[in-house]
Amino acid sequence: MQLSSCLSKRKLNLTLLLTTFLWGVLPDTLLLAQELELQRYTDSKEGFTLLIPSSWTKVDKAGATALFQEANMGSNNIGVVVNPVRLASLGEFGSPQFVVDKLLQAERRKESTKEAEVITVAERSGEGGLQVYEFEYKIDSTRGGMKRIFSAAFVASKKLYLLNIAHSDKPESPLDPHKRMILEQVLHSFDAAT
Repeated sequence: MQLSSCLSKRKLNLTLLLTTFLWGVLPDTLLLAQELELQRYTDSKEGFTLLIPSSWTKVDKAGATALFQEANMGSNNIGVVVNPVRLASLGEFGSPQFVVDKLLQAERRKESTKEAEVITVAERSGEGGLQVYEFEYKIDSTRGGMKRIFSAAFVASKKLYLLNIAHSDKPESPLDPHKRMILEQVLHSFDAAT
């Protein structure tokens, strides 16, 4: 009997300790999971699809086919632009390295850009073997400071599809690994809609 009441007290103490701990941690964890939950967005008119964080809101902006912003951080955004082109594939324009070089040249020509640096260049197959280029780079700008940019591009049906994900990456508040993972999932999800 003595042993059983001792175990019961131990279990009760452990339960109380865990409950107190979980009530302090769980709400934050649940909020974070809800905030970073991804949902599928498909623009069937323009013919593309991607995942977006469900907490981000869609906004209208001239020149953007679709634009999503993080709540209270409008400079953190996901944008898609679709334009007609004469190309049948992205490879006709050039290699991924050629394209990122052109992209960074354009960034460096901006008056507000102080510095631009390529982090990664990749190529993957999308829907039906579609050629998709992916890039990651950093820019330091007089407008918004340090930013991490994730971009993807593909050509389908004589249209150029460009995805641009911009996120603050300042030394005092760097892009955390979990948010980075979410943004990479968005990047890798960008594809032609079937």
